[in-house]
Amino acid sequence: MIIFFICITILILGYKFYSPFVEKQAGMDATAKTPQTRFSEGVDYVAIHPVRAFLIQFLNIAGVGPIFGPILGAIYGPVALVWIVLGNILGGAVHDFFSGVMSIKEDGKSLPEIAGHYYNIVFKGFMLVFTAMLLFFVGVVFIMSPAGLLSNLDFFEGTFFASNTFWVLTILAYYFLATLLPIDKIITKFYPLFGLLMIVMTTLIAVSLLMDAPHLPVAGDFLAYFQGDHAHDFLEPNPDGKPIWPLLFITITCGAISGFHSTQAPIIARCLTNEKYVRPVYYGAMVCEGIVGCVWALAGIAAFPDGYEGLKALLDQGGPGLVVNHVANSYLGVFGGIMAIIAVAVFPITSGDTAFRSLRLTVVDAFNIPQSLRNRLLLALPILTIAYFMTKLDFTVIWRYFAFSNMLLSTSVLWLATKYLFDRGTCHWIASVPACIASGVTMAFIMTAPIGFSLSHELGKPIGAATFVLCFIALVIVNAKHARKQTV
Repeated sequence: MIIFFICITILILGYKFYSPFVEKQAGMDATAKTPQTRFSEGVDYVAIHPVRAFLIQFLNIAGVGPIFGPILGAIYGPVALVWIVLGNILGGAVHDFFSGVMSIKEDGKSLPEIAGHYYNIVFKGFMLVFTAMLLFFVGVVFIMSPAGLLSNLDFFEGTFFASNTFWVLTILAYYFLATLLPIDKIITKFYPLFGLLMIVMTTLIAVSLLMDAPHLPVAGDFLAYFQGDHAHDFLEPNPDGKPIWPLLFITITCGAISGFHSTQAPIIARCLTNEKYVRPVYYGAMVCEGIVGCVWALAGIAAFPDGYEGLKALLDQGGPGLVVNHVANSYLGVFGGIMAIIAVAVFPITSGDTAFRSLRLTVVDAFNIPQSLRNRLLLALPILTIAYFMTKLDFTVIWRYFAFSNMLLSTSVLWLATKYLFDRGTCHWIASVPACIASGVTMAFIMTAPIGFSLSHELGKPIGAATFVLCFIALVIVNAKHARKQTV
């Protein structure tokens, strides 16, 4: 139990003490006019109260990511909690914060436009392709996963609500409206309530686990982990032979670091009324997601009497969705379980619609398309039609491409934040060191993944490590040259 409280405490202390230092490097100006003030048009640039903005941002980035990812990552044991906490404070929250900073400083523009400003048109094109690809895959994943959860509810058994196609079409119809309508018609009205629902349900699960879970991790678990059979090979601790480097870093993204979050930044950047709200909204929402990730990692680690074997059996039977069902019903009862499952189904829907909305904004920014109702309609229809046919594909294939593009985009955004800080002459190391690590993880993953080069882990891991070392050396050299120029 103490391990869980230590993790939550570190996340909170990270926000309290580290995030003000990060904010100082970014040069936020409480007297500057925000994009919402300068471009208010009643569709995307609409003023939102900072509390509502926080809850919407939290819901936009959360989805099922900080639930499903940590459950899958729990097969690595308590080290999953370590990755969530360190990845969140030093990587993910910094990534999300600077996504918001750069967007609000650049008129609420999307990532490709920002990349073109700080680098060049080639990097802009690269970011445009991968941002659009990620947003599309996220939208498709967040059609398929909630549709699967809702159609498999025991409550709907024997009715037409048990049809997966029914829920796919229903969710698509909602996405069409949410993508098309001004942000204050649906998103700002209902999403803060859904954000509160996620906080309440996560809290109830956490309290129930801490009171009754059979395998709560303790300090001795970590000592045994590093002193036992895995002491000789820290990179191969998983019983299935799956190495921490890079697979844990790819398995648990939301909660630790996720490129998808940067695609959501412009939505809220266009609605904030003061730059002083950027830190609590972006950094704060990511820390909150880290707490959610810790709760569900704890569920995967602690909720099964037969430990890892019980978790593995349930994952093999029905994936992380079935684990959520089991934990919710076991610890919250039948009614609480149904409410938790419905909540977990709602969360990805509220991320999926903003993914498609962000895709529309990205295309609009790239091609300077006026935001009339007709143009929004012409963009939304083909995007969602293609998305429907994509739901007919194998979910695991879609997820692989999502995982790769997600990690690649987060790496790119950290390098973009590095350039932003480098140009300001402030401490770029807060972004550049995580960028080096993310580059190594991404390279190791693409070297070994089925959608990449399919090399063995024995080859892929050192290639990833070498990438990190080379990036760091190059960074040190560039920093030294810049420092010499400054002193001349």
